[in-house]
Formats: sequence, structure tokens, C-alpha cells
Amino acid sequence: MSRTTRLLSLLQALRGKKRPVTAAVLAAQLEVSERTLYRDIAALTALGAPIFGEAGVGYVLRSGLFLPPLMLNAEETEAIVLGLRYVDQRGDDVLSRAAANALAKIADVLDPAAQEALRNPTLLPGPPGFGYPENRVPLNVFREAIRNQAKLHIDYADASQTQSQRLIWPLALGFLNEVRVIVAWCELRGAYRTFRTDRVATAQARGERYPGRRSDWLRAWRKLLEQNDTGPFTPDKN
Repeated sequence: MSRTTRLLSLLQALRGKKRPVTAAVLAAQLEVSERTLYRDIAALTALGAPIFGEAGVGYVLRSGLFLPPLMLNAEETEAIVLGLRYVDQRGDDVLSRAAANALAKIADVLDPAAQEALRNPTLLPGPPGFGYPENRVPLNVFREAIRNQAKLHIDYADASQTQSQRLIWPLALGFLNEVRVIVAWCELRGAYRTFRTDRVATAQARGERYPGRRSDWLRAWRKLLEQNDTGPFTPDKN
């Protein structure tokens, strides 16, 4: 087994393990000595792998994306760069920083030819236009609620400035050219709705989790769109 294969096998052995795995168990699984295993763990840690633990206790791979050296062709590199720069231009402060950080991390593990394509891209995102309307509620509030499947109590004003209070089940954020919207199940309407984020005056999560899985709700929403042959975002129908 080559060293590269051994290191990747060690990463795979640690993935998904919630409890520390001892060096003896890992060494037996990979058919190497414990001394070799300790060297491999040190090598992966030096490369940035989030491996935590110590000899005699065990090791665990913490959550977080760790990419070994990537082999991307020119088109794949351009697609990644274009997407991340689009997010950098059109995301909020949190997403813009995340896109810039992700681009820097990916650049560190690309081969020299791909790094050149990264520095001198052939594809560029268009200008962001006039920018998005200002939000009174930070987008991170919606993102956190989506991740946690938390119900949100919102105060909302539609296109005619009619005020309403809603209890929604947030499913996804949509980034259109001129506005951002949140896709949600609305308890008041008993149906899917999309709400412009700039028209949400307040949003509060009160510890209530909506039932089922978010992926199932999104799948049903997409299926409904296909059946009705409508666009995915209709923020003025609320």
C-alpha cells in the first residue's frame, strides 16, 4: 500500500466515528504498525486534517471539510471560481467571507496548472446590478432556522404593504437577481409561500421545531412546482 493510499485509508477509517478510536485498532485495520500510524496521523494533521486525540486515548476526526490535494481540470476549476465569486458579490457579509475563505483553501490544494487558472480566470460573474434591498433581519437568522428546522414567527409586509404575522417553517433561501426570498411552509395559509427577506420586519425562533425532514418538504415543494408549471419564486403571493 502506497503512503498516499494509506493516508486516505486512515481518513476514511476515522470518518463517521463519534468516539475516539485507539491507535491499536486503527493500526490493525490498516495493517500497519502503531509507530507508522502515529507518523501518518502527524502527517495528516500537518496538512490540516482536523484529527484530535492522543496516544493511549484515541483519535477522532472532527466535523469540517478536509480536502486532500485536488486534481481538477480547467473547466472544473473555472466552474468553482465562477460560483464562489458570484456568491462573494451577491451574498451577505457572512456568505461573502465564506466564499473568499473557501476559495483560498481550495487554492492551497490545487495543482500548479489549476492554480494558474484560479489566478487568471476566463469566466467572470457579471456586475451585481443595483444591489439587494436592505434587510432588517440578518440573513443568518434565516439560515440558522433552516439548519435547525426551527419555526419562525415573522412580521411581514406584502407588495401592497399589508401587514401580517406568520408562523413559517423555513426551508431554503433563494438568491434572485434583485431580491432574496425565503421558501417556507406558512401555517396561516396552510401552503408553501415565498417571502422577500427585505419585507420581513422581525423574525424570532421560539424553540419550536417543525415536523418531518426539511429535505422531504423541499422535495414536495419542487414536485408541486412541476405539476403547476410555475416559477419557483412568487414572493408577492402571500
